[in-house]
Amino acid sequence: MSSRKILITGGAGFIGSHVVRLFVNKYPNYTIINLDKLTYAGNLENLKDIEKKPNYHFEHGDILDIEFLNTVFSKHQIDGVVHLAAESHVDRSLHNPTEFANTNIIGTLNLLRAAQTAWKGNFENKRFYHISTDEVYGSAEHGGFFTEETPIDPRSPYSASKASSDHFVSAYYNSFGLPTLISRCSNNYGPFHFPEKLIPLMINNIINNKPLPVYGKGENIRDWLFVEDHARAIDSIFHKGKVGEVYNIGGNNEWKNIDLVNLLCHIMDKKLNRAEGTSQKLITHVTDRPGHDLRYAIDASKLISETGWRPDVTFEVGLEKTVDWYLANTTWLNNVTSGEYLKYYNNMYQGR
Repeated sequence: MSSRKILITGGAGFIGSHVVRLFVNKYPNYTIINLDKLTYAGNLENLKDIEKKPNYHFEHGDILDIEFLNTVFSKHQIDGVVHLAAESHVDRSLHNPTEFANTNIIGTLNLLRAAQTAWKGNFENKRFYHISTDEVYGSAEHGGFFTEETPIDPRSPYSASKASSDHFVSAYYNSFGLPTLISRCSNNYGPFHFPEKLIPLMINNIINNKPLPVYGKGENIRDWLFVEDHARAIDSIFHKGKVGEVYNIGGNNEWKNIDLVNLLCHIMDKKLNRAEGTSQKLITHVTDRPGHDLRYAIDASKLISETGWRPDVTFEVGLEKTVDWYLANTTWLNNVTSGEYLKYYNNMYQGR
């Protein structure tokens, strides 16, 4: 379709803002509707550069409000959904699992219901694309990789809520024929990332000479993907993916947490003109969190073979770009870590 009306939920968040920006700029004939509740991690400052584009619209609301969703679908004549709105931080889910169940499960179900109601069984040129996470697979065996056939085995309230929402999306495809897609991505990093996750947390703490909390011995392994590469993958799956399918997205870029933190310390010392080793002295090993998966590793060969997508940004380049962005945007960083959230942020060791 040369013209579409796409609803992107959670579009003011970290990944969502990059997806909104890509779609608005790449598809000027599309109408992009950004729906966001604007919680602590949702920030319209992330989209200042495109907020006045004629094909961009913002709707402030909650995916738990089904009447609001029905109104949005009707008002904008939505024919495509890219669903990113979610509670996403594992540590938070351990403290408030009910909030995660409500937003991630019931919110997704509400969106499915709203799409089904609006489209009235006419699914031609319609797409409902749900963004999930590799965490639904649990922990990868040493040397093994998650494929789309890997059994679901969530280990935290967060991943359990995402796994449940995945199942509802699949159920709507199988029960009602709703044209759905699901993708599961490895850890993202890059600009506009709220500083509760590992990389932006460490950058912010190094800037402010605060302790760098590392769970356990720091031997947990994650596969990292630059957020703009993830946004391109979402674009590829939305336009080229096969309805009813699941696609894994990964960077083939595994790092132990402690090695990543040491690399960040080296980069930051250089950028801040500090003596080598200054930031490393801030590393503080803390008690591991419950149910902490040892390793995530993605096999993205299905996505690559079916759509031609590949990650463009190497980890070394992406990490430098990320550090440079945070150092150039300290006002943004200070703004998002102020206010009510600061109490939670300062009193809890965090990092995915």
